[in-house]
Amino acid sequence: MRDFDGKIVLVTGASTGLGAAMAVGAAARGAKAVIINYAKSQAEAEATAEAVRAAGAEAVLAQGDVSDDAACRAIVEKAKPFGRIDALANNAGVTKFAPAHGDLDALQREDFERIFAINVIAPFQMLRAARPLLEAADRASVLMISSIAGVTGIGSSVAYASSKGALNTMTLSLARVLGPKIRINALCPGFIDTPWHEKGMGAAYADRVREGTIKMTPLQAASTAEDIADAGLFFLSDASRHVTGETLLVDAGLHLGFASLSQR
Repeated sequence: MRDFDGKIVLVTGASTGLGAAMAVGAAARGAKAVIINYAKSQAEAEATAEAVRAAGAEAVLAQGDVSDDAACRAIVEKAKPFGRIDALANNAGVTKFAPAHGDLDALQREDFERIFAINVIAPFQMLRAARPLLEAADRASVLMISSIAGVTGIGSSVAYASSKGALNTMTLSLARVLGPKIRINALCPGFIDTPWHEKGMGAAYADRVREGTIKMTPLQAASTAEDIADAGLFFLSDASRHVTGETLLVDAGLHLGFASLSQR
């Protein structure tokens, strides 16, 4: 597939996991350049950059905390030499692990503020900073990486689920007003088998979540980053040129266990 031929792609939080998989996937599908944003993991970002170059695209590293508006503008500056941004993936995200949702003392105001700053405000700031370069492209695509948590209220914490619900609503609002030059969609993965859960709660917890996911999903699968990246790349490519304001669940069917969603 060469559905990214000549395109300029910017991915936030692209040093590992889903962001890295989308960055490398876009390169493999013909992207001219991929701007790889990362906050702290320089060694991992450089490894992603090497993989992007090996796949045939120019790789540009852009360090910056996307919760800071000035950093968002500096990240976008890395794309200015190319004159446009064809695809922006707002992938950077954080959580506070508090899986017992009934324990209201497990979350503090500071947790909500940090999670919303990165999961909700940062995508808005990135889109605002990138808007001139997105509008310079031919119907650019913006992808918000949300979560099944934002649709079902499950997930690592109430704060995380709330932030992803807000992101889904923001996707609808912005899709209405930024067309026809910019398309905006949201991807809602379920469990992704990356080190994210293990780093947050330990190996035993990650193993339980993985095994539980396999048992609960109709496809009996724990999705990899690459499994989810393919759906993300569909939204970022011209294959979805007539799709905007859509929220797609990519969760191996996990949502089918929720009655209100089974009729969706």
